[in-house]
Amino acid sequence: MISQLFILSSKGDLLISKDYHGLPTSSSAADGLYLKLSSLPSDQAPVVTEHEGGHFLHTRHRGLYFVIGVRPDDSPFTYLDLLNRLAALIRDYCGDLSEDVIRLNFALIYELLDEVVDDGFIQTTSTDVLKNFIQSDPVITKPFSLLDLSSVGLFGAETQQSKVTSSSAASRPVLSSRHPQGDQNEIFLDVIERMIVAIGANGSLLKADVQGELRLKSFYQNCPELRIGLSEEFCVGSSELRGYGSAVRVDSCQFHESVKLDEFEICRILKVLPPQGELTVMQYQISDSLSTSLPFHLFPSLERDPGSSRLRIYLKLRCDLSPKSQAINVRVQIPVPKGATSVSQDLSSPDQTAELTLNTQSLSWNIPRIRGGSQLSALFKVDVSGCLSLPSVLDLPPLNLSFQIPSLTCSGLQIRFLRLRSERPSPVHTWVRYLTQSDSYSVRLG
Repeated sequence: MISQLFILSSKGDLLISKDYHGLPTSSSAADGLYLKLSSLPSDQAPVVTEHEGGHFLHTRHRGLYFVIGVRPDDSPFTYLDLLNRLAALIRDYCGDLSEDVIRLNFALIYELLDEVVDDGFIQTTSTDVLKNFIQSDPVITKPFSLLDLSSVGLFGAETQQSKVTSSSAASRPVLSSRHPQGDQNEIFLDVIERMIVAIGANGSLLKADVQGELRLKSFYQNCPELRIGLSEEFCVGSSELRGYGSAVRVDSCQFHESVKLDEFEICRILKVLPPQGELTVMQYQISDSLSTSLPFHLFPSLERDPGSSRLRIYLKLRCDLSPKSQAINVRVQIPVPKGATSVSQDLSSPDQTAELTLNTQSLSWNIPRIRGGSQLSALFKVDVSGCLSLPSVLDLPPLNLSFQIPSLTCSGLQIRFLRLRSERPSPVHTWVRYLTQSDSYSVRLG
């Protein structure tokens, strides 16, 4: 049974709050829980957290924290699935998921929550069922994307052709009476991979995991059976290679219960009847066996200015992608000692920015984009009040790197085709997008 459900922004602001036992979520309780969750990298933050006598589960989506309060004897898996479905429902009904989208559509989201959860008990999370009860229409915002300003298209064509659509083409509501945008007979398939990497202070690789998923978003009502062709060399576990190319090997994979697998073993084809809205078709995991090199190498150097309490931080960031690829929204999160008061910086290009956040004791180096094969550098001079010792510098937490790499999967997984089984009188457009992003990419300092 659910006691509380709320959504926090990346900075800990309480965006949405629902209480089912008459005890409203206080901002101080949400602040304390946020400090617990944000103090650790995402791969180390516990899924279940005890705070002020309550037990909370959380998931992260686009930097937002989806949190639910449950009883100690409740099974967590049902509620984790609920949080993931709630994020998908917001994307279905609002078109996208971000802090701005939630602030603009809070009335619609509260209406969704009233139908999804009644008195602490889950009723339904089906987009198709909920459309009969939701009366509010979304407030549409055009998402800003760096890719919209370049010739780089996020969505590849019906895989092998040269047809390209806007990167924000799928960021619209699936169900909206007031905002009929784009072709309603469209199906988008996202191949999304999240990297979890830990690098030692001496540069040695300590951990390199990948969590991937095939996420389908259909605007097609009463869609016929869809066939998804994966790489012929796709191997699960220690199974033998199937094709003549390089292997795409994963340690484990899971399929949605609606996926038919009768052609998977022989032809690597998944069959599914896509509902209108979002559906995670497949999830897979790779542990410490990447077939490609890491996309980034970060070389930090920290030293104390003699005779002063100033810390000099020199960073060199090397992008080891192909020159044809690029990473966007790159951010290096640098921990600073307690007592840091100000920072001066020397950055290698004018489009980069840096910001010191005192309450989190961190310094952010923001890079809009970096092309493969290039190298950037930054020098930061951090003024610290009081005594600055070398041991206190070496005891700092790891640096964290976040990024997005469009049109690339580090596993090598490719989609051969998306095909509808039956012919329809109206044309149907299918699109594929590949995206690799960081989940936790840390570099230890000492």
